[in-house]
Amino acid sequence: MTAWVDRRTPAVERILDAAGALFAEQGVDAVAMGEIAAAAGCSRATLYRYFPDRPALQLAFVQREAVRVGGLVAADLAGAKGDPVTEGVLSALRHVRAAPALAAWFSATDAGRTADLAQGSEVVEALGLTMAPDAEAARWLVRVIVSLLTVPGGTAVQERRLVERFVAPVITLTSP
Repeated sequence: MTAWVDRRTPAVERILDAAGALFAEQGVDAVAMGEIAAAAGCSRATLYRYFPDRPALQLAFVQREAVRVGGLVAADLAGAKGDPVTEGVLSALRHVRAAPALAAWFSATDAGRTADLAQGSEVVEALGLTMAPDAEAARWLVRVIVSLLTVPGGTAVQERRLVERFVAPVITLTSP
C-alpha cells in the first residue's frame, strides 16, 4: 500500500486543480504533464519538483479527492437515518458522480487505472473504513464502489436496492 503524504501547498493545489479540470475535459489517460503545467501556470520543472511522474501526480489527485469525498460522506452519515453502510456507499457514489474531475476516472478507458489506484491507497481505504469494520472489508467495499461507478446499478432506486440487498448485509456479517 502506498503511504500518503499530505504535501498540499498553494502550488500543489493549483497543479491538482488544473489536472482535475483537464481530466474532466479530456479523460485521465489523455492528459500529458506538459498540459498540466501549462494549465497550472507553471513550468514543467516546477511540476516535476512536486510530482516526479504522471502516476505520482495521479495518485496525489486521487488521494486529495478521497479526503474531500470522505469528509462529505462523513457529514452525510452524521445526519443519516438509514443503514450507515447503505447510506455511506450511496453518498460516496453521489459525490463522485457530481464531480466531473472524478467522474472522468470511471470511463471505460480509465477505470482500470482507477481500480489499481484505489486498491493501493491508504487514503481511499480510509474512506472505506468509515463504512466498514476492518481494513479487508474496507478494501472490498472500495472495490464495490469503484464497480458501481464504472458500471452503475441502474436508477437510483435500483442502485439503492442492490446496495441494501447485496453490499450492506455482507459488511454487517463481517462486523466484529
